[in-house]
Amino acid sequence: MANLKEIRNRIASVSSTMQITSAMKMVSAAKLKKATDAIHQMRPYSDKLTELIQNLSSSFDSSNENPYVKIREKKKLLLIAVTSNRGLCGGFNSNIIKETDQIIAQNQDKQIKILSIGKKGTDIFSKKYEVTSSHDEVFNNLNYENTSHIADLIMKSFIEEEFDCIDIVYNRFKNAASQIVTTETFLPIVPKLNPETSNSIDYIYEPSQEKIINELLPKALKTQLLKVLKDSFASEHGARMTAMHKATDNAGELRDQLKLTYNKARQASITNEILEIVGGAEALNN
Repeated sequence: MANLKEIRNRIASVSSTMQITSAMKMVSAAKLKKATDAIHQMRPYSDKLTELIQNLSSSFDSSNENPYVKIREKKKLLLIAVTSNRGLCGGFNSNIIKETDQIIAQNQDKQIKILSIGKKGTDIFSKKYEVTSSHDEVFNNLNYENTSHIADLIMKSFIEEEFDCIDIVYNRFKNAASQIVTTETFLPIVPKLNPETSNSIDYIYEPSQEKIINELLPKALKTQLLKVLKDSFASEHGARMTAMHKATDNAGELRDQLKLTYNKARQASITNEILEIVGGAEALNN
């Protein structure tokens, strides 16, 4: 059994760790509130805009020349992997890395490259795959302007036919304790395959369908990317808050066990001292 000094040192160490994880949990909880408010405000707008774009795309005829809706044979694939810049958030980053690895393993006959958003993913992917670019700094100031720059690069690569399909892998925020690993097609824009819905909607275009579509599609894609990053940002803080909560609870249990061990060791030490005293007294009497 460890001596009393070693146990006291371990108790102090665990208590210090418990204070750190508890503080990190509180910080993540505060940031999570702001992040969830942002994604809950943006998600209805983004979903409605995506639905509108899909409905409009389903009305295109074969002569439409819009580059964002052209479906080509999937030979060259770009994966946008969204992770975080920091760790200590449970399986948040590892789930994205595993999903990306699985997609690449299932498409070995295709040429696949990765655009990484998040330092944790960049560090791993750069050792295994070809990373075209990384944009880890976007989370330092997550807004429409910074996201637009990344979206412009992605859309340009698709228009110039560097890639035939562009998918996004990210954590979709559900609640603080649950994040859903999601893979979405960013480009090309896939028309909504629902004849009943598409036939029931009749849009009036002013000035013209072509002009509206050409201006609306890039904005919709930029909005979609911003929504994805805000989803991931909220998921990160939810995952970190949950991980730090569990770590704090585990540290508390370990501290209680160490205190029990310390008390048992102290009691055994006192008992031995009493027995030695009694034994010595008996020896003197004899």
